[in-house]
Amino acid sequence: MDAGVADAALEVINGSRADEARDAIAERIATGRWRAGQRLPSERRLSAALGVSRVTVRKALATLVEDGVVEVAHGRGWFVAAEAASDEPNVLLSFTAMAHARGLTPTATVRAHVVREATIDEAEQLRIAPGAHVLELERVRLLNGIPVALDRNVVPIAHCPDLADADFTIASLYAILRDEAGLIPSSADTTVEAAEAGDAIAELLDVSPTSPVLITTQTTYDQHGRALDASRITYRGDRHRFHARLTVART
Repeated sequence: MDAGVADAALEVINGSRADEARDAIAERIATGRWRAGQRLPSERRLSAALGVSRVTVRKALATLVEDGVVEVAHGRGWFVAAEAASDEPNVLLSFTAMAHARGLTPTATVRAHVVREATIDEAEQLRIAPGAHVLELERVRLLNGIPVALDRNVVPIAHCPDLADADFTIASLYAILRDEAGLIPSSADTTVEAAEAGDAIAELLDVSPTSPVLITTQTTYDQHGRALDASRITYRGDRHRFHARLTVART
C-alpha cells in the first residue's frame, strides 16, 4: 500500500475512534454518571475504560471542550462543564435520560396506551407485517411539572410484551426495552421541522396557538439494526433546543 494512502486510512480510523470515545464520554455525562463540576477520571483510566489510546482520549476531550461539555483546568485535569446538559450532545438519549442529566424530574401524562394492529404505513416503517400488534403510546412529557413535549411512540409489542402493563407516567420506554428485553437504542433516522402549535397542541403544552414548536419524526434502531420504535415528538420552542456537530464531508 502506498504510504500516503496508509497514512490517510490511519487518520480515518483514529478519527473514528476519537468520535466514538467522545460520544461515550458525552453519554456518561448526559446520563448523570459524571455531574456538572465533577472531575473526570484520569486520561489513563479513560483510556483503559474505553479501549483507546491516551492520544485518542485527549482528542475526544478536546472536542468536548469545544462543544462546551467539558472544561480543562491545566495541572488539575478535565471537568464536566457547569452547563454541560444545556445542549444535547450528539448521542441517542431518551427524554428521561436527558432530564436527569439536567437535574430535572421527568413525569408524563398518558393520553394513549393501547395495543392494536399496525397500519400499513407503520408496518413499512417498522419493517413488520401489516396487522402485527404494536403498542401505541402517547404522552405529554413534563419537566418539574411543566409540559414541554407531546410524545407519540409506536413499538412492535413482540419486542417486549411487558410494555402493555408498564406505568408510563414515570417509566422510561427505552429503559424497559433495555432492562426487560435487552434491546438497546443504537441509532436513529431523524427529521426536525418547525411549525406553529395550533389549537390542540397549544392546549396540551400550555402555549398560544401561534407559538413555535419543533417536531421530530424518528425511527430508532436497536443494536442489531432492527427498527425499535417509530416516534413523533412535538416540543415547545421555548423549552427545547437541538445541538448538532457538523463536519465537512471527506472527498
